[in-house]
Amino acid sequence: MGLTSNKVLVLAILLAVLLFAGTVWLWPRLARRTWHAVTGRVGMLLATQVAIFVCVALAANQAFGFYASWADLFGQENAPGVVVDNSAHGRNGGPLQVIGTQQVRLGDGDRPHVSGQIQQVGIVGRTTHIASPAFVYLPPEYFQPQYRTRTFPAAVVLTGYPGTAQALISKLRYPHTAQELARTGRAQPMILVMLRPTVAPPRDTECVDVPGGPQTETFFAKDLPDALLAHYRVGRKPGSWGIVGDSTGGYCALKLALHHPEVYAAGAGLSPYYRAPIDPTTGDLFQGNRNLRNRADLLWSVKHLPAPDTSLLVTSSRLGEGNYRSTLRFIDAVKATNRTRIASIILDSGGHNFNTWRREIPATLQWMSGLLGDR
Repeated sequence: MGLTSNKVLVLAILLAVLLFAGTVWLWPRLARRTWHAVTGRVGMLLATQVAIFVCVALAANQAFGFYASWADLFGQENAPGVVVDNSAHGRNGGPLQVIGTQQVRLGDGDRPHVSGQIQQVGIVGRTTHIASPAFVYLPPEYFQPQYRTRTFPAAVVLTGYPGTAQALISKLRYPHTAQELARTGRAQPMILVMLRPTVAPPRDTECVDVPGGPQTETFFAKDLPDALLAHYRVGRKPGSWGIVGDSTGGYCALKLALHHPEVYAAGAGLSPYYRAPIDPTTGDLFQGNRNLRNRADLLWSVKHLPAPDTSLLVTSSRLGEGNYRSTLRFIDAVKATNRTRIASIILDSGGHNFNTWRREIPATLQWMSGLLGDR
């Protein structure tokens, strides 16, 4: 049974209940002052507390998608390797390899031209040599004969940290939402490229080009679009690409749209923050370089760098989100540029969690769809 299985959670709850009931039942027998009785009391209390903690941890992991599997939890990678021939004349010389496929199963059938398809891929950056897994959602129209010569706009979708790309499908339901919006005419069909911003795990690089380290910003600004363009019918002209993410992914999405408007015509941050943190998960991202640190501060970038021709969307909640005031300051700063466009979704209440982001994703994808296209 998998880490995110409901059966695992139910079994953990049952074990906790049984241990609690057993503690109550056996407590009179363990009330003596002998070392056997004391050891028994300590053992029963400890076992019950551990069982309750496991229940809470499993429930939190299901809600927020921190870890997708037992191997992920214990730091063991179990995804199949991808052999990429980087020679100029290799048969498999492309930067993107398809590992497997799954159907979205949202329509009346499970064929790609009816329900779309999700492809699990491995991407290797030609410039940065960063390798990262991803999921690519292809809408039903991609497989329909009447669209065989059409290119499609693409949206890069990022998780938070640590996050799992699978959660973008199973928890946040991006493909389901995109397909439903297109089916009802509220958005155009789009390709979704879903992955973690953590492309050099376990380090959280905050989508920064780390001096002497992973060049994560370059991977997302150059290598990832190049890999997708070489493999899929994605729009090549400026204005065909957008990027969206939550939490750390939201910060990355805004930063990439601000710094690379020639690539990303729109960037949406769901519950984002606006400055790269420095903590044990990130290490020293800037190596003492103040210019790099300032550039990674989105508010500083808006105020001090030339205003880019791009569109941004930010979300927050008046009650329950810690970024509410910083989001208002960011909105005001962007409005003052008179060039970069800014939109927002401000809920009355909502936390930093999947439930809140699910409420914001339909409007966000609809907003992004209206901006993307060859221009």
